[in-house]
Amino acid sequence: MTPAAPPRPLRVLELSESVAGGVCGRLFAGLGHDVVRGAVTPGDPLRHRPPYNADGVSLAFVAVHSGKRGVAAVGADGRLLPGARDLIGEADVLVLDTTPDRARSLGLDPEHLLETWPDLVVVRITGFGPGSEYSELPADSLLAESYGGLATMIGEAGRPPLSLGGEQSAYCAAVTGFLGAMLALVRRDHGQGGDLVEVAMCDVAAYMDWKSDVNWSMTGVAPGRAVRDQGDWRLVRAADGWVGFIFLPRHWPAVVELIGDPALRAPDLAEEAVRTRHPERWWPVIERWAASLPAQEIYARAQELGLPFGWVARMSDLAHAEQLAGRGFLVDGPDARAGRVPVIGGPLHGAGLGWDAGEPPAEEPGAQAAWLPRAAPAPPPPAAGRPPLEGVVVLDFGTITAGAAVTRLLADHGATILKVEWTDRPDTFRTWKLTEDELRAAGTPPTSPYFPSNNIGKLDVAIDLKTAAGRDLVRRLARHAHIVVENFRVGVTRRLGIDAATLRAENPALVCLSLSSQGQHGPEAGNRSFGSTLDLLSGLASVTGYPDRGPTWSSYEVNYPDQLVSLVGAAAVAYCVQQGVGGLELDLSQREAVSWTLSAEVADYVVNGHDAEVTGNRRPGAAPRDTFPAAGADTWVAVVCTTDDHRAALAGWLGRPDLAGREAAWWDGAEAHALIGAATGALGRDEAVAALHAAGVPAVPVLTAGDRASTARFAERGVTLAGDGPPVKGSPMVFARYAPVVRPVAPAIGEHTYEVLTGVAGLTPGELRRLEDAGAVHCARPAEPAGQPTDGKLTEKR
Repeated sequence: MTPAAPPRPLRVLELSESVAGGVCGRLFAGLGHDVVRGAVTPGDPLRHRPPYNADGVSLAFVAVHSGKRGVAAVGADGRLLPGARDLIGEADVLVLDTTPDRARSLGLDPEHLLETWPDLVVVRITGFGPGSEYSELPADSLLAESYGGLATMIGEAGRPPLSLGGEQSAYCAAVTGFLGAMLALVRRDHGQGGDLVEVAMCDVAAYMDWKSDVNWSMTGVAPGRAVRDQGDWRLVRAADGWVGFIFLPRHWPAVVELIGDPALRAPDLAEEAVRTRHPERWWPVIERWAASLPAQEIYARAQELGLPFGWVARMSDLAHAEQLAGRGFLVDGPDARAGRVPVIGGPLHGAGLGWDAGEPPAEEPGAQAAWLPRAAPAPPPPAAGRPPLEGVVVLDFGTITAGAAVTRLLADHGATILKVEWTDRPDTFRTWKLTEDELRAAGTPPTSPYFPSNNIGKLDVAIDLKTAAGRDLVRRLARHAHIVVENFRVGVTRRLGIDAATLRAENPALVCLSLSSQGQHGPEAGNRSFGSTLDLLSGLASVTGYPDRGPTWSSYEVNYPDQLVSLVGAAAVAYCVQQGVGGLELDLSQREAVSWTLSAEVADYVVNGHDAEVTGNRRPGAAPRDTFPAAGADTWVAVVCTTDDHRAALAGWLGRPDLAGREAAWWDGAEAHALIGAATGALGRDEAVAALHAAGVPAVPVLTAGDRASTARFAERGVTLAGDGPPVKGSPMVFARYAPVVRPVAPAIGEHTYEVLTGVAGLTPGELRRLEDAGAVHCARPAEPAGQPTDGKLTEKR
């Protein structure tokens, strides 16, 4: 769908070489802004990376660069051409993804750019940020996920760590850059000038693995990859694929009904403890049953019983999915079938927010570009030193991660978050992983150490939405809010009388963000899911795993879909604030957001009939690209060579200079893998990385959560916030001229009920007491701080 003209058209110059920078620019272009893109690497390698469309252009290039115009950016001497430099002066945003040294050689040092153009917003996306020993390494997702510690969690115990399928860290870094750009633009619009938004992909990977930091702090044991075919949730082989058996203890009766085998009706199996001690009594029963049925049929039957199962959808399944087609997510037509435009849409649906599927810029040496005309922007008001979202009031029904993490990000940047929950139905993360003894203890149970990461900085209002008085209070609060965020299953808000239509009747200017599993409409809209369900339905699991073992998921310890969705949701809200957009219903399908990151893989099926399969850590454009063992138990090194020079350096390090001329494909094979693994396995992890690095080979250690805790950069850059208790998730980006003031307090249920209902909703103390006596609201004592406060002076290490 062609987007409506943005209320405040932006000019974005993108000087890029990687997927991350391209996706960041694509978000601007997809939303209808003027994006001019110039390649900063000779030959523009991404344009020529397989698989290809009907014209021989990379489908990955089409996915990330469509809707943009092109400009020749770099001359034969490797310097930035005047035509590209001239565009900077009238740009609102510059997206840059080169390494720091390469940026300096182009004359694009960000600090110099801000001195020259003080209202410019520069988004710099790199693998490791400036000032790191790895700063000059390629912006590759495997390297980022390895050093960020995420790869430690993906795959199977006893086997090499894995990168998630596709280029997940690149996409998440791109969304983070877009979010940062919107926040910086709001500050610029308030008269505070431009800024540099630094996004390091390894920081983003670490940010997504925040639950491992909490786990490490509580147990002293760094979590890692799970043992396959163990645990409460499992991937089970069906007659034609794989099904995720995903359920909580309360779902056991429905599982018994689904399978229908008398063996599962044994009375003692109704007890979770018995099932945990004796998996051999019931998992084989399930596996035999599943093996006789198609995966999609099992999924449909389970969903009818309210079970949040998923099935491993492949790219071919996505391309033919009725749910995706009916929502307009799939793009049809001759240009899409030829791969000249993307075959899937963007991650957001909303009245007034379309998505431009236009073609990518052609390969034109010497191409020139000028900015499209636009009305002169309004002059900024006098500078006011305030957070970008100060004054924005958010009514927060978000729970667990997908919704709650959106509003945590907004809170960090000044928004007032009114978190609505009830004593008998609190946010699930308040009790996440608490023991049965803790839950049954007298008095109020303790708060889970996982809860603060998604909830610090919020005001908590305890309202019983099942009472008429409670629902009326929500409607009163909506009159004073700007944003509503919820991630309930479709239909819940309507039954409660707090749906978008009802709340917008109270306040037509509201922006209502829904983050449901599969969107607000379509045949699967009402289905139940957890993050692991979406790993499967999105197609991500079908391209993640070991070639000899089939698909895998990010696991409930990571729940990757939730992390991506929260970034997309926060970016959408910040975009609406910057653009001055109101009166919208934003419909974010969590499934579509993850599938969007696999645009090139879906296109490969549509255009070429190739259904992507699990390839381990191998990806087009790099060879070798894998993790290799080091001396010691479960210690690993990630190596990614993207150029012939890298491979020649690796051959020299191996003592085999004769291998320098081998084709890239050979370096992806078993012989090369064995040679590299033998060499790294003879050295300690850090010793191997240092030796490879000294030889000019891109390599990093695969860190664990324990390693992250002792690696200063993650605290210095604010990725984690440490205090007296467990660590709290920080921020995935750093601003040069601004640092958020984070209040490290996760509220108690109802801690701010009195303050909000009297100060915002306008109740008198007497009215509030009567409502509390009637059981419609609850007022509580303040909670203890969850960590150390930041003072707004957190800056990147330079």
